Amino acid sequence: MALVLGFLLLLELCWDTSALGPLSSTEGSDVLEFELPATNYETKDTYKAGPIGVLFQMVHVFLGMVQPNAFPEDILRKILQKKFDFSTEYEKIIYYEIGIIICAVLGLLFIFLMPLVGFCFGVCRCCNKCGGEMHQRQKKNGTFLRKYFTITLLVICIFISVGIIYGFVANHHLRTQIEKTRKLADSNFKDLRTLLNGTPAQINYVLSQYATTKKKAFSDLDNIKSLLGGGIHEQLRPKVMPVLDNIKAMAEAIKETKEALVNLNTTLKELKESTARLNTSLSDVRRNVEQSLGDPMCAVPPVATTCNNIRVSLGQLDDNTDLGQLPSLDQQIDNINDVLRTDLSSLVQEGYKSFNDIPEMVQNQTTNIISDIKRTLNSIGSDIENIGQQIPIQDKLSNFMGYINDTETYIHQNLPTLEEYDSYRWLGGLVVCCLLTLVVVFYYLGLMCGTCGYDRHATPTRRGCVSNTGGVFLMVGVGVSFLFCWVLMTIVVLTFVIGGNVEKLVCEPYQNRKLFQILDTPYLLNENWKYYLSGMVFNNPDINLTFEQVYSDCKENKGIYTTLKLENSYNISEHLNIQEHAENINNDFQNLNVNVGNIVLLDEAGRRNLMDFSSSGVDTIDYNIYLAEMGKAPTKVNLLSFANDLEAKADHLPQGSLKQSLKSNAQALRMIHRDQVVPLEQSMSTTQQSVRELQHKSGGLGTKVAHIISSLDSAQDFLKTRISSVIVEESKKYGNTVIGYFERYLQWVKISITEQIAACKPVATALDSAVDVLLCSYIIDPVVRVSAFKLRKHSNSSLVVVCWQIVVHPRI
Repeated sequence: MALVLGFLLLLELCWDTSALGPLSSTEGSDVLEFELPATNYETKDTYKAGPIGVLFQMVHVFLGMVQPNAFPEDILRKILQKKFDFSTEYEKIIYYEIGIIICAVLGLLFIFLMPLVGFCFGVCRCCNKCGGEMHQRQKKNGTFLRKYFTITLLVICIFISVGIIYGFVANHHLRTQIEKTRKLADSNFKDLRTLLNGTPAQINYVLSQYATTKKKAFSDLDNIKSLLGGGIHEQLRPKVMPVLDNIKAMAEAIKETKEALVNLNTTLKELKESTARLNTSLSDVRRNVEQSLGDPMCAVPPVATTCNNIRVSLGQLDDNTDLGQLPSLDQQIDNINDVLRTDLSSLVQEGYKSFNDIPEMVQNQTTNIISDIKRTLNSIGSDIENIGQQIPIQDKLSNFMGYINDTETYIHQNLPTLEEYDSYRWLGGLVVCCLLTLVVVFYYLGLMCGTCGYDRHATPTRRGCVSNTGGVFLMVGVGVSFLFCWVLMTIVVLTFVIGGNVEKLVCEPYQNRKLFQILDTPYLLNENWKYYLSGMVFNNPDINLTFEQVYSDCKENKGIYTTLKLENSYNISEHLNIQEHAENINNDFQNLNVNVGNIVLLDEAGRRNLMDFSSSGVDTIDYNIYLAEMGKAPTKVNLLSFANDLEAKADHLPQGSLKQSLKSNAQALRMIHRDQVVPLEQSMSTTQQSVRELQHKSGGLGTKVAHIISSLDSAQDFLKTRISSVIVEESKKYGNTVIGYFERYLQWVKISITEQIAACKPVATALDSAVDVLLCSYIIDPVVRVSAFKLRKHSNSSLVVVCWQIVVHPRI
């Protein structure tokens, strides 16, 4: 019952701290994440005996052989219920204890026979009735028997020595572990205080994280312009922005088209003037050459032939273009100017502004509803604070802290007495082991002296001093055994019976939890309570709360709320109704009415402007005519080639005015080519490129405008018909995000309180320290080990005596 009461005391600790516990939270950029900080405890979860644990396992195997019967659950239940009748059911106890009883009987026989045999032996020796005769008879197997008995005695002595060594080790191990008791107790009490003191801070921390959650939610509510309005804007952007961008590009194209037309028209006028100047210059050169060919020398052969050739080639000195036939672009330019009277760029910017004002419109229209949602969130915070106040923590903690202090004071007051008594026990054990060591030393010395001093030819009366000394050592060893070992066997029997039963009835069933299963038997500890633990905790014995389940949960470091099933006392789920709070916030978001209608991307003036541009005639210009003319050479013949040819022909003429005049005209042609033809070619090439660009821009102008207007109508229709669904969708997403913060927080609060706060592993560790470590590992294992080895050792003491009689008998 002491074990039961101790366990209930620890459970009372758990009950008093059941609603407590600390947590930690980390806030991410978009998602709130919460985490309960881990609590570090000093006491180790498991006890390891180290190398000596192998000996403990050997003892457990020996106990299993001595006591192989199953744990007597029925007998223990009847004893706890005070229904066990020893007079009629003693056979069950005897059957269970038969192995230990046999060992105890053997020990008692040893206790009884050892002094009796010693007394008889002493009387016999005193009366000279025992011992060898004063002569020897040699036998054929005498040498073999002597060696056999010597080796047998040596093996038995070695076996006894091993037992003595185990005795020294166990005695020292027990003293060492008892010295660790204070540290173990302090460590457990410190862990329990950590549990008690840390739990309120955990609860406060968990509840304080609501401020973090609310801060994040308020931040999102204050940023509804960018979050909700921006979300709506982003949903509409793929449909709207390309249309506005195309209209904006078309407005820029109109301006660029006008500039290109004006530049082209101006360039055409300049080209026409340049062509006229070139034609005049070529006419002057041609006239000068014709005048020079009127020289009388041209009538004299062979000069006449050269002059005729030159006269025939003069027809190539002429303009090769007909730019005058190219139509003027004034009409198209006037049409474009009419289009530009309407500022399409400004109209597009108004469309951009109307569309980009959606976030601002959302913010302006949701001011009141956001205030209502914030009030709802503040009310949730008040409910959470009330939950923290309703959980019974501080009062019971302060009461139980007194129990811990009193228990710790009691242990510290009595622990010195325990340590003092243990020092006496250690000294007594040391003396016992030393006496046993002395006996074995006598045996070893007797064997050594008897073996070394033996002379088969010497008679008993003439044996050497060494041989006689060996006999004396053996006799002294046996005498000390007779005088002392029966007292030691008395101690061994008592420790073995008590320790063996504690090991089999307490330690083993505690480790395999059968002890808890017995305590969980309905109506066992209280005939009116089905479940004793639930009756103690909740005053309701019908709740299925068992010792084994509580111990297992604490061993797994579960929270006290789940371990003790405290929902039967304070149901956190009812007071922290996540769905109810989420529904309240959701109702507020359902009242969110955002109206962003009347968004006009482009008004009628802008539409007409586009249509006017498509009918401006820019796309109907015959650009091929311009390209054909610009692709021609300015002159019919290459003036440089013509000038070189003219000069070459002049070189064949005799000296005179004709030759000089032709060379002068050749030089004039070169100047015309350099000053007029080359710039004209460059201008015509540039103009040709401009015409191509203008042709490319104006190509399919009507189709482009029609496509833009069609896209504009489609986007405008989308805004009218689908914007409401987009608003609903984004509002729901926005609301779910804000609600999600609180759902995640409230769910975390529920999980923390029910599963993490006040994790009761220190309770299970304290119980393990008291039973499994201190009682079983520190005390019972060393005691049972010593008694088991000594029990087996002393059961062979009679064999030692016999061997001694045989070895020292003078007849052998």
